[in-house]
Amino acid sequence: MVSTKKRLEQIENAILVLAGGGAGFAAGRMGTGRAAQAAVRSPVGRAALAGFTYGQIKQELDARDVEVAEREFGPTAGALNTIAQRLTPLPLPLAQATVTGMELGKKARKKTVSKFSKAVSAGMKAAKASTSYGKKGTINNSKKAFTAVTKAASRINKGGKVAKKGVARKIGLAIKKVLK
Repeated sequence: MVSTKKRLEQIENAILVLAGGGAGFAAGRMGTGRAAQAAVRSPVGRAALAGFTYGQIKQELDARDVEVAEREFGPTAGALNTIAQRLTPLPLPLAQATVTGMELGKKARKKTVSKFSKAVSAGMKAAKASTSYGKKGTINNSKKAFTAVTKAASRINKGGKVAKKGVARKIGLAIKKVLK
């Protein structure tokens, strides 16, 4: 069985050596606790720390901090350090703190659909309802239909007129209702 001290050294070495220069630099600059957080954020660091949970690393590093504080400043410093560690919540690694690119606690804002997009949508519905681009309810050549709809929407949006007859008129009237 490996002693706690040996295991701590193994963890620190894994963080410093295998987690890349960024984590090694971080360890030298801000201590191994924060370096462990940096290592957990990187894919290489996660591979290096395979088998160790973030909580285990934090517990062992906290235990070492208490041990050092007791050695240097006496038993009361170690007790105070333990209390401070218990009051400090365990920070989440970055991989767990973000959900689909958004931070926890923030609500996703629904994107607003532009008037032009609504007009194009209405025009596509009109095109789908006609028999010009295939039977009713289907569109055979979607690229051609979309081109016709977007050109009509752009023309009407700029103040142009609706076509006189045919499917272009139906599309134009549907678009004009939205762009009023």
